[in-house]
Amino acid sequence: MNDMAHTPRPLDGITVISLEHAIAAPFCTRQLADMGARVIKVERPGSGDFARGYDERTRGLASHFVWTNRSKESLTLDLKQNEARAVLEQLLGQADVLVQNLAPGAAARMGLGFDALHERFPRLIVCDISGYGEGGPYQDKKAYDLLIQSESGFLSVTGGAGEDQMAKAGCSIADISAGMYAYTGILSGLLLRNKTGQGSRIDVSMLESMVEWMNFPMYYAFDGATPPARAGASHATIYPYGPFPTGDGGTVMLGVQNDREWTLFCKQVLQRPELLDDARFGSTSQRVSHRDALRATIIEAFADLEAGQVIARLDAAHIANAQVNDMAGVWAHPQLRARDRWREIDSPVGKLPALLPPGRNNAFEPRMDGVPALGQHTTALLTELGYAVSDIKRLHEVGAV
Repeated sequence: MNDMAHTPRPLDGITVISLEHAIAAPFCTRQLADMGARVIKVERPGSGDFARGYDERTRGLASHFVWTNRSKESLTLDLKQNEARAVLEQLLGQADVLVQNLAPGAAARMGLGFDALHERFPRLIVCDISGYGEGGPYQDKKAYDLLIQSESGFLSVTGGAGEDQMAKAGCSIADISAGMYAYTGILSGLLLRNKTGQGSRIDVSMLESMVEWMNFPMYYAFDGATPPARAGASHATIYPYGPFPTGDGGTVMLGVQNDREWTLFCKQVLQRPELLDDARFGSTSQRVSHRDALRATIIEAFADLEAGQVIARLDAAHIANAQVNDMAGVWAHPQLRARDRWREIDSPVGKLPALLPPGRNNAFEPRMDGVPALGQHTTALLTELGYAVSDIKRLHEVGAV
């Protein structure tokens, strides 16, 4: 598909200015860049997006930053200085979208609230990403990913069965959910502008994004009903569905969804057809109620088998299954390789692998440009805005850029 690298992309010609840090807003704008948008990332001189310093795991670069910031231009501006704000004002005059996830109220204090901007730039779409959204008693409360996982109820259904065994998601799931809704919200805002000619405001709350994703546990516990119990890596309301050890020390993840599959599982995988007559396992709810006894039976049946043998039986019976991959296994995953999902991108430390965004479109290749160094594009952008070399030098000297 590399021969499509120069075909038109959906967001070609769209310019996005982003006052962003950490994960939610950068993940949103990276996806806009994937689709062809020009994303100008405004960062603090000297330090930049604080996610640049999270770790040094990717050949000296921060893992979060590499993931969420490819295909962007980095512009350093000290927005406390008038001359820096003047640069931002010029950029906004040429932009289609402003994205920000600054501290609550910070954008409004700088005159970057939607109402003030809409008067000056009526076609500008403004996307504000925050922990709890505008209004309400939590409006000014600080919000980090783990805190939103807690407030949204996610921790109450994730982890082991014991009260002290709750577990956070191993990736920034609250930030990711907010970034996804910001991304789709901006796309809908662009479509709306095509109809009305006017920009609009998108107010994305991390809490609301995560609560939307909690729909099954919420409705399961509807009207005061008992919520689903934490079940580790198993399913809370379907069994057998989860990880099972094999005789060679491996682990196989499998899922039996219905009675038809249960019959195949007993006959072909466990090779214990007599279990079909066991009343304890006669329905999904009964199998969940007697999961400990059923788990012991499955482990006994797998004790003399290697993981590959179990997977072969599951595949033959058309029972859903998966390997429990670590990160090395994901990097080497044969399905990703077979579908040609990896590309190389530039970075301040040289070439790095990057996964193409999900949702392959046969009409174009997503944009997969480099991860910017801090302020890498400042001089070029100021020159584009008409600043003379001497003026650019002075802005650098006074720390405005």
